[in-house]
Amino acid sequence: MPPASIPSPTAGVYFLGPVPLRGYALCIVAGIVLAVWITDRRLVARGAHPGGAVDLAFWAVPFGILGGRLYHLITTPEPYFGAGGNPLDAVKLWNGGLGIWGAVALGALGVWLGCRRSGVRFLDAADAAAPGVALAQGIGRWGNWFNNELYGERTDLPWGLVIHQWDSRLGRAVIDANGEPVVLGTFHPTFLYESVFCILLGLGLLLLDRRAALPRGAMTGLYVAGYPVGRIVVEAMRTDEANTILGLRVNIWTSVIVFALGCWIIWWAHRRASRTEVDHRPDGEISTFTS
Repeated sequence: MPPASIPSPTAGVYFLGPVPLRGYALCIVAGIVLAVWITDRRLVARGAHPGGAVDLAFWAVPFGILGGRLYHLITTPEPYFGAGGNPLDAVKLWNGGLGIWGAVALGALGVWLGCRRSGVRFLDAADAAAPGVALAQGIGRWGNWFNNELYGERTDLPWGLVIHQWDSRLGRAVIDANGEPVVLGTFHPTFLYESVFCILLGLGLLLLDRRAALPRGAMTGLYVAGYPVGRIVVEAMRTDEANTILGLRVNIWTSVIVFALGCWIIWWAHRRASRTEVDHRPDGEISTFTS
């Protein structure tokens, strides 16, 4: 290993007395809390009542977790339902395996259901949530660090990531005869690359929203189109096993489709605005226009 490198945990679960604290879950929860807080502030600035984002989160979070897990199981079924797989592992979320595509898709459905009950416009909620969701992804990616997963090729660069031989059943590194964790080497930290990209994306969306009067839905489209740009690059660097179509990883194809969807949302938002009123008024109040 090079003298300068990024260390990795040798355990993904820690105990507070008898209570297990799993690093992967803590990162996901921290991201969710941040996303809800940012969304709530942005909704309040647009005229919604305080706490509205918390109400929406009661719908979005369970739908998002379900969607993320379903996407992972559909696109990577072999560890659970293939030869030698264990179907019971399909419910062990703490071992990793939440596909962001499914999480956002079903999470959006949960937000839509919550909006129908609370009276908040779905596009207002989606636009308010977009930057926070990107930032939450950046934080959530650190869960992969705790599990020693999602890395690229070997590297001697100073930011190479130390990876241990991992026992996913126990949630910790394999120990050798001398009682030391087995180190496989240093690799490109693709989780870190994606985390940095997501944080920059979220901050960029927040800055853009302060500088420009965007039509309703455009912020959502910018997030939907923006995230796949970084994901395609990171996905091409990853070396973990993945199903492929025509030689490309499934997530790359998904990224291309989602990018096209985001571009369409941006076009639709501007076209809709040209036929109606501009969404963001100077006073920040949510428009009452219905289409």
